[in-house]
Amino acid sequence: MKVLVVGSGGREHALLWKAAQSPLVERLYAAPGNAGMEALAERVPWNGEVEVLADWALEAGIDLTLVGPEAPLVEGIADAFWERGLKVFGPTQKAAMIEGSKAFAKGLMERYGIPTARYRTFQDPLLALEYLEEVGVPIVIKDSGLAAGKGVTVAFDLHTAKQAVANILNRAEGGEVVIEEYLEGEEATVLALTDGKTVLPLLPSQDHKRLLDGDQGPMTGGMGAVAPYPMDGATLRRVEEEILWPLVRGLEAEGVVYRGVIYAGLMLTREGPKVLEFNARFGDPEAQAVLPLLQSDLVELALKVAEGRLQGTRLSWREGAAACVVLAAPGYPENPRKGIPLHLPEPPEGVLVFHAGTRREGGRLVSAGGRVLNVVGLGKDLKEALERAYAFIPRVGFPGAVYRRDIGRKALARFST
Repeated sequence: MKVLVVGSGGREHALLWKAAQSPLVERLYAAPGNAGMEALAERVPWNGEVEVLADWALEAGIDLTLVGPEAPLVEGIADAFWERGLKVFGPTQKAAMIEGSKAFAKGLMERYGIPTARYRTFQDPLLALEYLEEVGVPIVIKDSGLAAGKGVTVAFDLHTAKQAVANILNRAEGGEVVIEEYLEGEEATVLALTDGKTVLPLLPSQDHKRLLDGDQGPMTGGMGAVAPYPMDGATLRRVEEEILWPLVRGLEAEGVVYRGVIYAGLMLTREGPKVLEFNARFGDPEAQAVLPLLQSDLVELALKVAEGRLQGTRLSWREGAAACVVLAAPGYPENPRKGIPLHLPEPPEGVLVFHAGTRREGGRLVSAGGRVLNVVGLGKDLKEALERAYAFIPRVGFPGAVYRRDIGRKALARFST
């Protein structure tokens, strides 16, 4: 099979790395890819236009396409591929609205009884500010549209809340803000494969959104992740029965068949798991921690999803744990510095490195984005996985690299209780 992976980040490098292990694959392509993906796949120049890539895939005879990022999904890349008779792993434009519009997703949850925070949506800034005065703080402010994981403000004072509303609604005409109840608990992620008829949860994981240790600093696209997150079986069953299945069936009731990955970002509250957000793709960096533990053939699974043949499938997992630590460029997330020379030694056994914002410049490897490298440690348990990841990081030549030194600390505490 000829397999195409769409995207250029750490998640896509992980998808490509996993796809390369499949005996079904004869040739791999990445559009547009990054410097680290060159050893696995032929890179395809791509300007982001979905119709252009779909035409290329048809001409190249691509048998299966795995879509990594949310933006092309929301723009309808899956529809463009299906219209040309090409198989794609990723939801259609209508299905991807669970991520493309938080207001749409919240409405869907409300209609189908999916547990989530109470909320209101606004397009008028004055009405939004009046509502903030009425409900007070703490409160959560969300950009309803795509924001690369950085569109959420947890406000503990009214000034911060009002500023977040203004930033969203004054940025562009037609903006929409979601103001929702502040939930207490611990965050976790459950990814699940679905072909619209079967739901197959993957190992639970935990992302670390804030830039700095102790969950301080600005929101980012994610500074690290661990898997499996220690979620008990009863809670995982509730996630499947109260959240994942109702979402798939609710979409089906509204004429939408979802085929791809569901990302359920959860808050584990005293009342049980509640949805913070749905995404329409693998998490980044959760994928970098979950995929190395997956023993099942990713390409075979993706093909079953695309063809609606997931029923009866069982997943096989590697024993142990994985920990991903993101190395970001100085200035991230607001103004990441690019063009920093990188030196990347061969990682030892038990360590993987997935590239994100990298490129080749005059034969050198340099930084080309905010999140630059993902160092993943594998171990018999989470403690060993973290030790391996953090032991390798000082060997990476990356002047000024920004990374958290407390990835997995909360999960380790849960394992020990």
